[in-house]
Amino acid sequence: MRDLARYASLSGQTVFMTGGASGIGAEIVRGFVQQGARVGFVDFDEAGSAEMKEETGASYQVADLRDIAALKTAFANLIDEVGAPKVLVNNAARDDRHGWESVTEEYYDERIASNLRHMFFATQACAPAMIEAGQGGSIINMGSNSWWEKSGGMPVYTTSKAAVHGMTRSFARDLGPHRIRVNTVVPGWIMTERQKELWVTEEALNAHLSNQCTPDPIEPDEVAQMVLFLASDAASACTASNFFVEAGSI
Repeated sequence: MRDLARYASLSGQTVFMTGGASGIGAEIVRGFVQQGARVGFVDFDEAGSAEMKEETGASYQVADLRDIAALKTAFANLIDEVGAPKVLVNNAARDDRHGWESVTEEYYDERIASNLRHMFFATQACAPAMIEAGQGGSIINMGSNSWWEKSGGMPVYTTSKAAVHGMTRSFARDLGPHRIRVNTVVPGWIMTERQKELWVTEEALNAHLSNQCTPDPIEPDEVAQMVLFLASDAASACTASNFFVEAGSI
């Protein structure tokens, strides 16, 4: 991770997140640990989670976030282990490609469960502890530039990511009186290992970069830097907003 900023307000704070075992989420975990935060995350990748714990010392719970009962149990266990969170990062998602013609009701519901529903219930699971602690807080929901760009080939994913913005703004209003800020981070095409393995080709990357205002591929740590800012007291007046990390591609 680029050593661009240090936030004293994050040192000693408790941070929870979803999807911390790989990709953007792993960089966010590393970033918070480097800030001196106590980090707990929920992921269904047991091996990857164990590797992150060995690397960073972060706590974790293994759970399938599509199972809301398991999600609630995982966050309750994290609260027991490391205390009430000051920050929640709703990061987990899967951008699997699919054609609109083949989407069944079951697939639609599963995609919404993978990319949207757990964000609502993670917030519901963590916000009461934030409120009880009385220290305010920050909730950061991960959006996507895909629907802003009118990307095709994954319509249920883009539907769920568009809905994140409405959820963010509603929670910002409801939780604002408790000084809990809620924002959306909007990544562009981020060069995670998953993206490189599945979808990055020279032709596709060149076409995408030609639409960016700046010419360089975006790395996961650049998204993490935005998350750290929004979690910190430096963003104390930032809420109900979208923060783009997409090099001007929209």
